[in-house]
Amino acid sequence: MTRAQKAIIAFLFIIALAFIASVGIYAFQSYRAFVTQPLGPALPSAPLSLPPTWTPTVSLVTPEPTPTHSTPIPGAEAYIPTPFSITLAPRVVCGGPDVMNIIVVGADSRSDGYLYGLGDAIRLVRVDFTTPKITVLEFPRDLWVEIPYIADNLNGQDHEKLNQAYLYGQPGFRYWDDPSGGPGLLSLTLDRNFGVHADHYVAVNMRTFVNVVNAVDGIDVTISNEKSAKLFGLQIGENHLNGDEALKVVRNRGNGTFGRADNQNIVLCGLRKKLTSPGVITKIPELIQSFQDNILTDFTPEQLSQLACLGTKMPPQNILFATFPEELFTQTHIFDPVFEKEVFTWDVDFNILADYVAQFQAGTWPQPVPAKPESTKTEIVCQ
Repeated sequence: MTRAQKAIIAFLFIIALAFIASVGIYAFQSYRAFVTQPLGPALPSAPLSLPPTWTPTVSLVTPEPTPTHSTPIPGAEAYIPTPFSITLAPRVVCGGPDVMNIIVVGADSRSDGYLYGLGDAIRLVRVDFTTPKITVLEFPRDLWVEIPYIADNLNGQDHEKLNQAYLYGQPGFRYWDDPSGGPGLLSLTLDRNFGVHADHYVAVNMRTFVNVVNAVDGIDVTISNEKSAKLFGLQIGENHLNGDEALKVVRNRGNGTFGRADNQNIVLCGLRKKLTSPGVITKIPELIQSFQDNILTDFTPEQLSQLACLGTKMPPQNILFATFPEELFTQTHIFDPVFEKEVFTWDVDFNILADYVAQFQAGTWPQPVPAKPESTKTEIVCQ
């Protein structure tokens, strides 16, 4: 091979490398653009009372001067070292933020769309990427709350049930003009009444919930008492449920409002266990892609991958499902001008609930403690 031929080959090789590099850069940029693009409109900003995001600090502490000699030396000063401490940032896993608060809504719409639908199940999820830990707080849907932006459409009425906040924000009603729709209006309602500060949202209708459960080949749940087994038409112990069977469990009201929340939490535990199983975890990107048009969320694919990663690194006992203490609530009825009749609501001190929410968002409540038979259970731990 002549020197000229070698030079030509070397030149062509460099051109090929440059081409491959440019294609790689373009592919990477396209990938980043996709994974960092939110799948839906962001939640509206609301005034926050929380402290600013924690950052590493270096604090210098100067102690009171103390003499180093019993007899001062004229013209000399005692050297006093200045101690300092460095506060290191907590270690996060899976590339997530320190903490993420998510509003999760189960809509009662049976269609594939999100034109209408009440907020049938409402949860606030706190995701801690440093512990790691997930805590889930249930909000009863029959709380009589102030809902912003609805008064002009309801002849001045600005209160309704909590589940109505989601409905009034959806495109079928559109009682406020914001792209975030029902999740956004529900977020502002939870903030105004209870001080909830959410970062993201996920809303799922009943048909999509059924399809998700079926897509992972069903879930396994454990029924521990005979009454629940009869209500659900299941057996005591472990049961395998398809999507429709899981939906029947989460919507069953036979054990009352708080018992229904427990039913939902048991199913969520089963779904969590299935999603983190070796056979399913690798399919999560495909599941996300399959259902991204059927789920309302402002997450990016990258953030969803972070959550999936966290699920594989977290022990089951670090997933807690909490409810407000049942003894705080009293059944009552309020006249609803919209329906022109009295409707069932819960009478409860919102200041007390707001205090629980503040503790929840700070990560100090609930704590996993053994439940006493005679006490009111406020949390379920995924096994």
